[in-house]
Amino acid sequence: MVEQLTKVKFTNLNKIIFPLEKITKKQVIEYYIKIAPKILNILLNRAIVLNRFPNGINKKGFYEKNAPKGTPSWVKRVEIYSKTTKRHTNYILCNDLDTLIWLANLTAIELHIPLSTITTREKPDFIFFDIDPEPPASIKEATAVSLLIKDKLDKKGLKSYIKTSGKKGLHIIVPIKPSPSFEQTKKFVHEIGLQLTKENQLVVSELSDTKKPGKIFVDYLQNSLGRTISSPYSLRAKPKALVSTPLEWSEIKKGIKPAEFNIYSIIKRDKEPWKNILENKQEF
Repeated sequence: MVEQLTKVKFTNLNKIIFPLEKITKKQVIEYYIKIAPKILNILLNRAIVLNRFPNGINKKGFYEKNAPKGTPSWVKRVEIYSKTTKRHTNYILCNDLDTLIWLANLTAIELHIPLSTITTREKPDFIFFDIDPEPPASIKEATAVSLLIKDKLDKKGLKSYIKTSGKKGLHIIVPIKPSPSFEQTKKFVHEIGLQLTKENQLVVSELSDTKKPGKIFVDYLQNSLGRTISSPYSLRAKPKALVSTPLEWSEIKKGIKPAEFNIYSIIKRDKEPWKNILENKQEF
């Protein structure tokens, strides 16, 4: 029994979290236990932000940065001061299986990570491209734009990794050695977006254009200190319990259906496209 292998005291295991699929909190916890070997290395030493749904995803959830009242003493935390809000926030570090299970028991359905670790907080170790299609544009158009971005990164000698957002878009990550500033990486992503707007009429690169029907927004704004992205292998609060799933570029080229990457299918997936991402940090 899981209860005998963890410090966590479970509650309300039969509560329905994903009503459409009748997925219970127990199943959510089991998912995170099974995916732990793939997700924990990415979460390590990153100040995570939770998206919690105590009453299921059809009820109002909430984002949580501060460790909640009653957080066990064994859960690692880090206090970070924000110059913007002028206050300290006590972030959770999910560095071990017990903490991951505890978060799942809190119905932290979504786990969001910053683009830097706590050891080099103001220096990102990930560059992030958020490929966001506005209907009637779909994953097909988002895929085409993602491949164009990969080509530009290849020509610059940068290896890139891709995942589903767990919603309608795609995320591209470039692992780098934490030496540039967020302003530098943000400018880099923006410049590539601007290049694409000149080459492809589908692409927009400014926030003001994001809601134009049929456009693909190459979002650069998340490349900022304190901003977060959905963690690879995180569940998303969508009716069919979708997962933000790392993919191989060959899968993208063949064409994908994001709905295929869900709580049931991901734990059966043998592929680990991001397995060595943290060992492949590149000069930028």
